[in-house]
Amino acid sequence: MNASTPTAAASGVVATALGAAAAHLVAALVSPESSPVLAVGSQVIDLTPTPVKEWAVATFGTADKPVLIGSVTVVTLLAAAGAGALRLRSRVAATTVLLVLTALAGAAAVLRPSAGALAWMPALTAAVVGIAALEVLAARAGLLRAGPSPRPGQPSRRGLLALGGAGVGAAALGGTGQALIARNQPSTIGLPAAAEPLPPLAKGVEVGKAGVSPFVTPNGDFYRIDTALLAPRVDPGDWTLTIDGDVPDGFTLDIGELLSLPMVERDITLNCVSNEVGGDLIGHARWLGVPTRELLARAGLDEDPRDPDLQVLSTSTDGMTISTPLSALLDDRDALVAVGMNGAPLPREHGFPARLVTPGLYGFVGATKWLTRMTVTRYDAEPAYWTERDWATDGTVKTQSRIDTPAPLARIDAGRTIIGGVAWAQRRGIERVEVRVDDGPWRRATLGDEATVDCWRQWFLPWDATEGRHDLTVRATDGEGELQTSRTATPFPSGASGWHTIAVTVG
Repeated sequence: MNASTPTAAASGVVATALGAAAAHLVAALVSPESSPVLAVGSQVIDLTPTPVKEWAVATFGTADKPVLIGSVTVVTLLAAAGAGALRLRSRVAATTVLLVLTALAGAAAVLRPSAGALAWMPALTAAVVGIAALEVLAARAGLLRAGPSPRPGQPSRRGLLALGGAGVGAAALGGTGQALIARNQPSTIGLPAAAEPLPPLAKGVEVGKAGVSPFVTPNGDFYRIDTALLAPRVDPGDWTLTIDGDVPDGFTLDIGELLSLPMVERDITLNCVSNEVGGDLIGHARWLGVPTRELLARAGLDEDPRDPDLQVLSTSTDGMTISTPLSALLDDRDALVAVGMNGAPLPREHGFPARLVTPGLYGFVGATKWLTRMTVTRYDAEPAYWTERDWATDGTVKTQSRIDTPAPLARIDAGRTIIGGVAWAQRRGIERVEVRVDDGPWRRATLGDEATVDCWRQWFLPWDATEGRHDLTVRATDGEGELQTSRTATPFPSGASGWHTIAVTVG
């Protein structure tokens, strides 16, 4: 390897970082989603096979997006290092690599469903700045051929200082762009009072045992699983909700018209189909919104056709589509177009200004965020995002239970302690929770009060822990008398199943 190669590779990395940072700044001004790393990352999400997605969620949980962004960044910088090394021999080859990288980013940005008219501009900025920076840095570093010499020059101290300065500049540009994106928050909305307000939750829903998940999940702790690398920034003044398709009277509402409709409050636990047995991709909130059956009745669907082939294809502002059985939005469950969450407007990460909330269904078929359209159609006419990836169309939540305390692999003191957690079976409720220590008998746990059948329930069981290693297992029986299945299933294609078992050491 030529002694100049490491410096040349570093020049490629720094030049590309400078171009990406400039592009991020431009994207902050025209369209944050078109920032090269975000645009490429979004396309990677769409093209990733389902098993790989499930592995990522199971391995990284809600950190899957930062990991993906980091992976895209690493691959890009490796290619950039290659371009820098190539510049020792050929300007054309190095420029071609950088052009390919930025062209891919530009194509990814332009092909996004939410792409604006200027979605191409950040990628063009990255190309111009990156290619120019590589030439300047290579020249400053003394890496280019001098006169008739067949070999590149040797790295100079001046060139190394230029590399450092360019790196600082890239950090400054990227940081400025990120600051602008963070400051560019959409205006909020004032929530109306509920026409049907709920009383405060009964104290008995909380069992009062340390380590058990709180009954109400704070908005900041609520799980987030979706395909958006950057949560859409929706200006409520520009937002509309359209209900169309196979309905007699389609219509469109703006935010003011939606907020003027009678609102109801409902306590509903939501969970993600990607939740593993014992996983934390679940949370509970008090939602404020308009019942979907009332909106569909306004469109002329005032009776449930009870046709399993009919769906509501809901669309997000970023182009994401989700299919929900029409009956689930017309029957007696409390499905909502929600605008409030735990007494506040929806956080941007959870669908501001409006989202779908459907009790008893996993989020991938009933919880569209950043909702902007609901189209009544048939499943075979317009497949949704997850349907095209072979996930189930019927996403009914399975009966599940989870041990929160003690933690898996914990070491605890011998003597009286508490085993506790939560159980859920939305639309059916939880009738009983039982716990087994090792191969001993099943013992019935004490349940917290039931808020509604759409909510999870806390539970606990006192345990006289003896020294040694122990396996703790939990199972639940739903309100219809059905015991939670012990059969192990992965989240794909219709949700995980099995009994949650953890190991602890006492003493």
